[in-house]
Amino acid sequence: MDEKTLRDKINADFPKIVDFLKELVTIPAISALPQHEADMVKSAEFIVGRLAKAGFEAKITTVQDPKTGRTSRPAIIGEKPGPAGAPTVLLYAHHDVMPADGQSGWNTSPFVPVEKDGRLYGRGASDDGAGIAVHLATLRAWGENLPVTVKLFIEGEEEVGSPTFHAFLEKHRDFMESDVIIVTDSSNWDAQTPALTTGLRGVLIVDVTVRTLTHAVHSGQFGGVVLDALTSLCRLIATLHTDTGVVAVPGLVRDLSADVDYPEADLREQLGAVDGLKLIGEGDLTARLWTQPTVTVIGIDCPDVEHSGNVLLPEATARISMRIAPGENPQQAGAALTDYLQAHVPFGAEVTVNVREYGPAYAADLEAPAMKLMQGALTDAFDQSAVHIGVGGSIPFIATFQELFPHAQILVTGVEDPLSQAHSENESQDLAALQAAALAETLFLGRLAAAGLR
Repeated sequence: MDEKTLRDKINADFPKIVDFLKELVTIPAISALPQHEADMVKSAEFIVGRLAKAGFEAKITTVQDPKTGRTSRPAIIGEKPGPAGAPTVLLYAHHDVMPADGQSGWNTSPFVPVEKDGRLYGRGASDDGAGIAVHLATLRAWGENLPVTVKLFIEGEEEVGSPTFHAFLEKHRDFMESDVIIVTDSSNWDAQTPALTTGLRGVLIVDVTVRTLTHAVHSGQFGGVVLDALTSLCRLIATLHTDTGVVAVPGLVRDLSADVDYPEADLREQLGAVDGLKLIGEGDLTARLWTQPTVTVIGIDCPDVEHSGNVLLPEATARISMRIAPGENPQQAGAALTDYLQAHVPFGAEVTVNVREYGPAYAADLEAPAMKLMQGALTDAFDQSAVHIGVGGSIPFIATFQELFPHAQILVTGVEDPLSQAHSENESQDLAALQAAALAETLFLGRLAAAGLR
């Protein structure tokens, strides 16, 4: 099928894709809340039904993790063969969404789709209903003439950290084997500029406990000869950054430059930075967000103000989240952070570091043939040169794909943009960007087949 015909099909069919997305938004498939288990099933059934109308047979399945006994939320898998000898492409998205309770700033009901000024508003409209819509549009455009074998995996628990992801892939390893994996769950640089996500920071979470005494003592009677544990902990935490805000832990991977610029005024506005706040770090702003480590204190165990007393606390614990740059080994980063904390605890206090979580970083192979084909398809579909971006957050399952399917070329694409407000109030999807993303994936399958890449 020639590319003009494919473009015409995407354009003519797009209103039906928007209708699909609107109906999907009405289903509160919230994986984090047990009371929405029926909605998770309803969401999966709705998607399977729409896939069937597109000529793609899929089924709902679950898996029980043998290590934890946990049963996964409903996922969707399906396969449609292409010509003999053609490449195999696995399309990934997720159908679960974040809760909206407690978010009082919604202008409309979160699960009532509203189309306004070229955007579709509603929970999951962008993350990741739009990703599913891209795959559906691609399958509808090619119909019975798929140029490659297509496999589909729509997860049901991405928003709760994909706890059974590894077990699911192990169970379905033979099914998941593919030449190319397209993950449609990231972002474009903006609604007009397409992007491939080529780097994801990993995450490392540790609990650090400082102990100064065997028991609490009266602050008036003994204050002045030792520091309490909480003050000691605060002094230790304060050493984790230099005076300019650079992470002080030595030996970590960091890159000071990135492919695109982030105007400081735009960053400040999107941050909601207070007047006069100075930015920290060094290098390009995008590099600080994508290719450098960060350290954030995300919790402290200590008495609240109302219940505090005049004592020297004997022990205090903080939970620290470290984002690690693409190319960093999480275990080595954990060891570096542990060594640093142990070396900098003040006044000889005891310190214990407990690593709670390792989340690997991801760095794409920029020379992979499929990467270059997708960059060309995005550029042509958006009529704007595609760029490479990073993501400051972590998507650990990308590393799981890499681990289990080392020969697959992984492409992380997206439909979100800086205005999408995924996970937040007034989540929305730019519909023109959605249409262009669908065209890009459709063109890519044809070009991949023509190139004969495996």
